[in-house]
Amino acid sequence: MHATTPLPQRRLAGDLAIWFFILAELLAFGVFFAAYAFARARHAAEFDVAQQALNRDAGALNTLLLLSASALVVRAVQGAQAGQGRRAAPWLLGAIVCGLGFVGVKLGEYAGAFAAGVSLSSSVFHMFYLSLTFFHFMHVLLGLVILAVLWAGLLAGRYGPDNLNGLESGAAYWHMVDLVWLILFPLVYVIH
Repeated sequence: MHATTPLPQRRLAGDLAIWFFILAELLAFGVFFAAYAFARARHAAEFDVAQQALNRDAGALNTLLLLSASALVVRAVQGAQAGQGRRAAPWLLGAIVCGLGFVGVKLGEYAGAFAAGVSLSSSVFHMFYLSLTFFHFMHVLLGLVILAVLWAGLLAGRYGPDNLNGLESGAAYWHMVDLVWLILFPLVYVIH
């Protein structure tokens, strides 16, 4: 009989409840994306024309901002895992700044669209564009509130190797917001 080395325990990052919430949110976005694809198939020419008026540079900048924010969130979690929660706080602050940059760019896009007379009733494409991006925008705002609370927690020394659950749960939510944008951006701005 020889001794075997036990396998390291694997655990789900964050709270199980956040994963159920994330799955529900992904399901809601999935239904929205399926409806968009169905409508696009029925109104392809209209979608192509309306899509050309979107600011792809703004969408690409927002993609870069969200990816950067997610990378910074990862660094903050890693810092807390290493027992340096307070020193990890600037990483989370950087993520918040990137998220606020996303909000600013998106508000500029909306202002331009509304100034051009775009509304939910302008066309089927515009109904989906405004609905999908605004639904995501609201998730970004919630994510920023979560990140701000987590940032305050890092500054207060609440998160460390033995107490990562809340930080990991918030990070998982933020990564879901980022993932949805990585689908939404090409779907709405790029793919013809």
